[in-house]
Amino acid sequence: MSTSNIVLGEGGTRRRSRRRAEPIYYLFLVPTLVLFSLAITLPGIIGIFFSFTDSIGIGEWSFNGLTNYIAMFSDPAILQSYLFTFGFSIATVVVVNVVAFLLAVGLTSRIRFKTGLRTIFVIPMVISGIIIAYVFNFLFSNSLPAAGAATGISWLQTSLLANPDLAWVAIVIVTAWQAIPGTMLIYIAGLLSVPGEVYEAADIDGASKTQQLTRITVPLVAGYVVINVILGFKGFLNAYDIIVGLTNGGPGTSTRSVAMTIIAGFNGGDYAYQMANATIFFIVAVLISLLQLSLTRGRNAL
Repeated sequence: MSTSNIVLGEGGTRRRSRRRAEPIYYLFLVPTLVLFSLAITLPGIIGIFFSFTDSIGIGEWSFNGLTNYIAMFSDPAILQSYLFTFGFSIATVVVVNVVAFLLAVGLTSRIRFKTGLRTIFVIPMVISGIIIAYVFNFLFSNSLPAAGAATGISWLQTSLLANPDLAWVAIVIVTAWQAIPGTMLIYIAGLLSVPGEVYEAADIDGASKTQQLTRITVPLVAGYVVINVILGFKGFLNAYDIIVGLTNGGPGTSTRSVAMTIIAGFNGGDYAYQMANATIFFIVAVLISLLQLSLTRGRNAL
């Protein structure tokens, strides 16, 4: 333990102790830090290095400078993947947060069996994304068209997954179905943290339930909204398994995400080119994170 002197008024001093970290803390920290560096940081640095080469992933390679980065910005396939990924992420964030918030409000109200209902709504969160995707693929490709044919509803008779203009809607629906439970749990935690006295006072003042929701609940859980938006957007930017299971990037390449484009390039011998793509994608994600933090710091802190 080390000490330092604090100068007080009228010449007095007080000795303040500063606790040093116990050695046991380093025993937990160092192995985790080493494993993280070996599994995440070091491969990332190696990948950025090879993005300035013509490597195909194996064999000989040579430096080619910024050639890969320059080619990226004129590649329609990569530009399309970025457009789809960001559009899909924004749409899914909106759907997930609206539905999850409404469910959280309902499941924290005075209704029967709300504990059992919470359990039911959480089930999609624990199922593998690829399994969910294959189940919904069957529904969109077989069950719904069959139901449309039986009922005479023409727009149901064709699978959404076969329509290049609407396939993204199916992906949003399935992704939201899996993501809503986790978001809902965070909103439930936020709603339960609001003091009940606030609503009692609002009732005495004659505020309706709608007014309480919009003028009390929403402002008081704004910090949780920020958390869900940030976490959701970052997660949806990396969308891969659900898209693979539903459309595999099709029809054509209309639903190919950035992650799918990168992995497809690795398998197709464009290692260095797609490492450049991955590097730009990483930078974009970091910039978005910094922008969101700068816009929300302080105002919406929990």
